[in-house]
Amino acid sequence: MERINATIAKIEPLDNDVMTRVQLRLDNLTKPLGSLAALEERAKQLAGALRQERPPLPKKAVILMAADHGVAAEGVSLYPQEVTEQMIYNFIKGGAAINVLARHANAELVLVDVGVRANLPADLPIQHRKVAAGTANMRFGPAMSQEQVVQALHVGLDVANAVIDKGVQVIALGEMGIGNTTASSALTSVLTGRAPNEVVGMGTGISSKLLMHKIKVVEEAIAVNRPDPKNVYDVLAKVGGLEIVALTGVILAAAARRVLVVLDGFISSAAALAAYRLTSRVQPYLVAAHLSAEPGHKVILEHLNLKPMLKLSMRLGEGTGAALGLTLVDAGVKVLNEMATFDEARVAYALQDLPVT
Repeated sequence: MERINATIAKIEPLDNDVMTRVQLRLDNLTKPLGSLAALEERAKQLAGALRQERPPLPKKAVILMAADHGVAAEGVSLYPQEVTEQMIYNFIKGGAAINVLARHANAELVLVDVGVRANLPADLPIQHRKVAAGTANMRFGPAMSQEQVVQALHVGLDVANAVIDKGVQVIALGEMGIGNTTASSALTSVLTGRAPNEVVGMGTGISSKLLMHKIKVVEEAIAVNRPDPKNVYDVLAKVGGLEIVALTGVILAAAARRVLVVLDGFISSAAALAAYRLTSRVQPYLVAAHLSAEPGHKVILEHLNLKPMLKLSMRLGEGTGAALGLTLVDAGVKVLNEMATFDEARVAYALQDLPVT
């Protein structure tokens, strides 16, 4: 765990002096104060991370971690586990939603096998970083060992650092893994203290009857494993997923390198919750792209004190909402850099302290 602790030790606050100067410019742009809301916040946040008052449009990447879950054997999803492998090929061919939206956001899509059950051919144009061929069924015991947790965290550190070394300044998180909303629900329940029935959702669109079954599976997994909420490694090992753990590592590395992380929906936010519980210093580097339809997602964002920029009732995953979030980061930067100030445009300032009549 030395490397993980060393990464955490490097995480510094955003540059408040830079953000103060950026706020002064934003307040003097030709608009009412704060009227562009989240766009202004993104510009200021990126400036504080990069320590640049007028940051350029950032280079962007979507990191998509893929892994399978043993708990899928409990019938908690509408789709069979083979879909994880099949979607990898779809991603490679460019036919998935995340391919479309990553292109829309002008972001590189980085595909990583951190725990897909299938033995994927070595010549596939993905990063082969398999820690295990999926997790064990957490309904009957730990999903993985703590050693595997550390290995998956290291995968996240490696992948993030590699894209940052290539100049990436904003990372969006994506994932693929049948059964991962079940693991995320268990993790969220343990780390926030909320009951499973408050955080378990419809996932892929299951029926109300299957939802009750899914809640029961999460309850039993927590009861059997008894994860210690004060020990994040223990929680991740007992009820986590390999892609969730790897994304946790991505978040830690990004924050240590002063890179913003745009969260997608429930699963990537569960990774953010785990990272936050390892160190709250990651919080200023997080961006909540949207609020998904999963009830646990709202619980996590409230726990992290993050406000979602979009509310589109999306629940696909893959990083689709995060990709849209990248476009809003770009929009915020353009507002900061391209809008005129009142003086530049020769527009009158708002009247102050008008007398009451």
